Amino acid sequence: MYIPKDFEQTNKAKSIAFMQAFNFALLVSVKDELPIATHLPFVIEERNNEIILLSHLSKANEQWKTFTDKEMLVVFSEPHAYISPTLYEKQQNVPTWNYVAVHAYGKIKILESDEEKLQVLHKQMQTFEANYIEQFKNLDRKYVDGLLKGIVAFEMLVTKLQSKEKLSQNKTTTERENIKKHLEESDDTTHQTLGKMM
Repeated sequence: MYIPKDFEQTNKAKSIAFMQAFNFALLVSVKDELPIATHLPFVIEERNNEIILLSHLSKANEQWKTFTDKEMLVVFSEPHAYISPTLYEKQQNVPTWNYVAVHAYGKIKILESDEEKLQVLHKQMQTFEANYIEQFKNLDRKYVDGLLKGIVAFEMLVTKLQSKEKLSQNKTTTERENIKKHLEESDDTTHQTLGKMM
């Protein structure tokens, strides 16, 4: 990811918190020299000071066949907004876009056993809807076994993290305040979130 110095974010804890907050991400790999991607919900964990990303996809989605020992990319992004040049002090300006993004690179390990798959599903349920766990426990075992056969669960050890916060850091204090106020007063909740990040 291209990151000018003004927009580089190097705080690991902040990057992890961002990934956890905006955990529906894009998994990118290469097949036959072409990039392919799948949108997936991720669980983000820290183990022994390392970042681990967990998820699963349908076995019918052949992207899992690209999970070799090559590095993969997971792109986390969400709050973003068009920034009008009318918010700047000088007339001679052009529009831009403010956003936050994290790129996580790493190697994927497929989790083969039913027990490992269930652990991933349990962690996803715990993250996205903990109240559902009891209902899941009462599902027919044959039904669950069928589900497990149809998924590929995996974890990715993050070997490289790139974080970018393009939040008008290269603008004047007045301009930043104008942009922040404009975003926070927007009817768009995504814009409001970006304004708070500023």
